[in-house]
Amino acid sequence: MTDSTGDMLEKANQKSKATLLLPCFFAVYDFVMKEYKTVEKEGFDEFVEKKSRFIGYIKPVTTQKQAAEFINSIKSKHWDAAHNVYAYVLRENNIQRSSDDGEPSSTAGIPVLEVLLKEELVDICVVVTRYFGGTLLGTGGLVRAYSHAAKIAVNAGNIITMAPCIVCTVCVDYSFYDRLNSLFDAFNANIENIVFSEVVTVTFTVKADLLDLFSSILTQQSNGKYGVNQTGKKYSKV
Repeated sequence: MTDSTGDMLEKANQKSKATLLLPCFFAVYDFVMKEYKTVEKEGFDEFVEKKSRFIGYIKPVTTQKQAAEFINSIKSKHWDAAHNVYAYVLRENNIQRSSDDGEPSSTAGIPVLEVLLKEELVDICVVVTRYFGGTLLGTGGLVRAYSHAAKIAVNAGNIITMAPCIVCTVCVDYSFYDRLNSLFDAFNANIENIVFSEVVTVTFTVKADLLDLFSSILTQQSNGKYGVNQTGKKYSKV
């Protein structure tokens, strides 16, 4: 990344941060809605507490149907477990659900849900399976155990930030390809597809609020030879 590219990108970041300081509710609300956190993949982890085995499962979901299917799949897998506690949070309509699945009220499902809310995660479902080890953990012990199971499940899923991005294509000569990759790195763009033929054609996503600056620098560095073609919009990892 050249000094000029770095300076221009820093100014763009400062401008973006300044939006948060505007005395306008709608500007702040719009900014908040632009990005969200979720997990990248399905995963699990487990631990043992006083002979009780806790297994935390996590999966990205976007609908109540997907959440129910995941919950039921874990219940079927661990049909012989004492409890299959769950919680999920969806972006759509800000839906939040949890279940203690037979544990004392508010000692299991709510602690799992609170972990997700504290991390500000959405479009996510966690199921914690418990195999009872014969020793009662008490109210405080249950809350700590289920909270810990949710936390290690979240870590297994890998937290990511999703932002509204523009899907673009650009065609460049092989001699410019390394400089193009440097631009991708500077703007944290995600490469979705590359076709090597007479020229290099790259399909990528870049944050919507950085596209104009990206295009400007690309044009500048290529002396006007290359430009960006917008093909769509999507949420993408940034």
